Amino acid sequence: MSRYKTIGYDRRGSVGTLTLSRPEKRNAINPAMRAELGHLGRQLLTDETLRCLIVAGDGPSFSAGIDLVEDMAGTLTAFAERPIDDETVELGLRVAGTFEWIPRLGCPSVAAVRGHAYGAGLQLALACDFRIFTHDARVGLTETRYGLLPDMGATFRLPRLIGEGRARELILLGEVIDAAEALRIGLATRVVAGDELDSTAEQFAERLAHQPQIAIRGARRAIAAGRSGDDAASLRAAVAEQARCLASDEFCHAPDQTR
Repeated sequence: MSRYKTIGYDRRGSVGTLTLSRPEKRNAINPAMRAELGHLGRQLLTDETLRCLIVAGDGPSFSAGIDLVEDMAGTLTAFAERPIDDETVELGLRVAGTFEWIPRLGCPSVAAVRGHAYGAGLQLALACDFRIFTHDARVGLTETRYGLLPDMGATFRLPRLIGEGRARELILLGEVIDAAEALRIGLATRVVAGDELDSTAEQFAERLAHQPQIAIRGARRAIAAGRSGDDAASLRAAVAEQARCLASDEFCHAPDQTR
């Protein structure tokens, strides 16, 4: 069990579960949660035994996004009153990078989304490798409705995932969509009944955890390299990772095995 107040972290075997734990606020992300997420991230980035991370929310919602009530009394107000310069941008990056450690983990991650995932809540799910939604889930990047924009990764992750045209529509209109539409456009990996979410996420995570880890880590790095748009550099990265696989004890040398 974790020692945190706004999040929980449990470990079962090689699979860890991060749970947002402010159910009375629909798991809205406040300054205390940001600090605790950052602390946990620093611990997990050095944990080479972790093979998959599940990210979930306590209660009926995944996350309603940033807690504007608390932030308008602190971080956002202070940010708005500063001059627009490099120092201000660096301050903003510390907030925007709250869960940037998740894509940098050595292992894959799975977001288990029920209820609502709005704004930063959806951006958190987008930081994960996979997203499993319940049938009743509703998600959206609603920041533009408040005169803001999603600045925690959605502006580059969502277009890569579903294509720029549909991503522009969701971001610029602040549109909220249901789980069926999320699955149709490739935002959701799976859609399941509410009472099946936890078990489905755990089974999915266990499957990932039991894959040869050098191949999983290498494939994730090669996919990340492919985002550069440089095909030659991307191919080189994939071949380098393949060389590590071939030199590993995890590579199966049996002649009747295929990739």
